[in-house]
Amino acid sequence: MTLATEVKKLTESKPFYAVAGAGDYAVEKLRELPEQLHKLQARRQELTKDLPEKARTLTGKAEGFAKDFPGKARAYADEIGHKATEVYEEFASRGRKVVTKGDHQAAPELEESAPAKKPTRTTKAKS
Repeated sequence: MTLATEVKKLTESKPFYAVAGAGDYAVEKLRELPEQLHKLQARRQELTKDLPEKARTLTGKAEGFAKDFPGKARAYADEIGHKATEVYEEFASRGRKVVTKGDHQAAPELEESAPAKKPTRTTKAKS
């Protein structure tokens, strides 16, 4: 198989689109990171001031949480399979958009890497 055939086969697969979508999502979130870091640094003093009070509140809730944990864990395990499928589908859809948008940019690169075709000889009939 030629490289172009292999690339086409790969780019038509859902896992390829899911990986492309996940990568695009990661880039989007990384771009948001500096802004979120700045916001958290601005709130640092406020957060540390409230920390002791929140710790006392959570200590009382820990016992109730421990009792409910097995049931909640089972429900979460049931839900996670469905959620994983949804996320996979969203990444695949997002990846299709990213690949389609960039498809026109990648096409010349694929043509360059494809093996060159030899020109065919044509013979003229003598009259």
